[in-house]
Amino acid sequence: MLEGIVRDSMTKQETKSLRRDGYLIANIYGKGLENINAAFKMNEFIKTLKAKETLSFDVSVGGNTFKVVVQEYQKCPITSDLVHVDLMVAQPGVRTTYKVPVKAEGTPIGLKNKGLFIFHKKRVPVKTTLENLPESFTLNIDNLDTGDNILIRDLDLPEGVECFLDPRVPIVGVIKAK
Repeated sequence: MLEGIVRDSMTKQETKSLRRDGYLIANIYGKGLENINAAFKMNEFIKTLKAKETLSFDVSVGGNTFKVVVQEYQKCPITSDLVHVDLMVAQPGVRTTYKVPVKAEGTPIGLKNKGLFIFHKKRVPVKTTLENLPESFTLNIDNLDTGDNILIRDLDLPEGVECFLDPRVPIVGVIKAK
C-alpha cells in the first residue's frame, strides 16, 4: 500500500520544498468526499503504479485508506518528470467516469507499405461502476493497412460499461508517411 502525507500548507514555497525533497504533489477527491491535498514519495508512487495489477490501487493518507484511480497527471515539459497527479476515489456501486488504457497487439500490415502506426487515444473515457471496470482494451492491429483506423464503435464494451465519445472517433490507426 502506498503511504502519503497530508499537505497542510498550499503555498508555492511549501510545494517547491516538498518537490525538492522528492515528493509528488497529489489531490485526492471523490463523490461526496472532501478534497484531500496530499504528497507521496515520487519513487514509491512510480513503483506502486508499475506493480499494480488492477486500474485501482490503495493509498493511505492521514490515517485513512482509499481505493483510488489515476484520473489525470502533469509532467514537466523539459524533464518529463511527474509534477502533479489527480487521484479519484473509486467508490463501489457509484457510476462515474474512468479512463481505461488502450493496448495494441500485433504488427500492422501498413508498416511494410511505408505507413506510421499512431495512437489517437491512449486512454478511452468510459462511464461505469468499479465492479464492471475493465483493466484495459486490447486491440488486434495485425490487419491495419495504410489509412485504416480502429474506431470507438469497434470496441467490445463489457456489460454495464458505456463510452460517451462519438462512435466515429479513431483510437489507433496507420497513416501514410510523407
